[in-house]
Amino acid sequence: MTLYATTSQGDRVAYDLYGASGSALVFVAGAGPYRAVDPVTTPTARLAADAGLTTVVFDRLGRGESPAEGRLDLDRELAAVATMIEVAGGSAVLCGHSSGCSISLAAADAGLSVDGLALWEAPLVAPADKTRAWADEIVRHLDAEDYVGATEKYMEDMPPEWLAGMKSAPDWPESARSSRSQRADAQSLAWAQQALEDGTLDITVPVLAMYGALTFPEMPVAAASIVASVEKGTDKEMPGAMHTWEPGPMAAELAEFVRQCAV
Repeated sequence: MTLYATTSQGDRVAYDLYGASGSALVFVAGAGPYRAVDPVTTPTARLAADAGLTTVVFDRLGRGESPAEGRLDLDRELAAVATMIEVAGGSAVLCGHSSGCSISLAAADAGLSVDGLALWEAPLVAPADKTRAWADEIVRHLDAEDYVGATEKYMEDMPPEWLAGMKSAPDWPESARSSRSQRADAQSLAWAQQALEDGTLDITVPVLAMYGALTFPEMPVAAASIVASVEKGTDKEMPGAMHTWEPGPMAAELAEFVRQCAV
């Protein structure tokens, strides 16, 4: 059953809570996914709960059952993450996927009650100035309510068949409107890439940077870069392909990592 909580900025966030008895794990999605269309996160959360954790899966602002209007920026997204940490018990490990990794890094850097960071394939490899220019262009499209342009810009370095598949769907213009929720992704990626280059990433909790065995060549490079920039970091190859993980192995790895963070 979907539960709801209201953030400090007045946004209503929909979430599922599993386990509710052990150390907490909150999943932070990347650009696009939400519970109804994400085939791997909820099964992973259920398995991790079966292994003794409290797990939370939520729809990010402007997606699924978390409708939100106006400027969906990083500050509002971090307020949503903070609220999910509270419903999980007051502190939690964050599991970020893709640009959810940079949002999770920003949450820890901002001083939220984060016990550790489990990051899956953080796309942090481009030079900071290029990433900033890319993010600024996305914001420009969003400010002009040009959601098609924002989506095309966001996906410009992704496999072209991903965007082609979206454009071939009959609901393409409407699905492009979901880019409203990607302002926070663009902002967090630009911030994180700059912090990595400047050496100003202020992360003291344990960090596990993971990538799939069959993935893009940049992902292991990004994981190594993050690990080199934090006090307590480990990178690890995991079962997974094309930017996603396998729920069983991922749940087991997360359960072990969360227990280690709780020590």
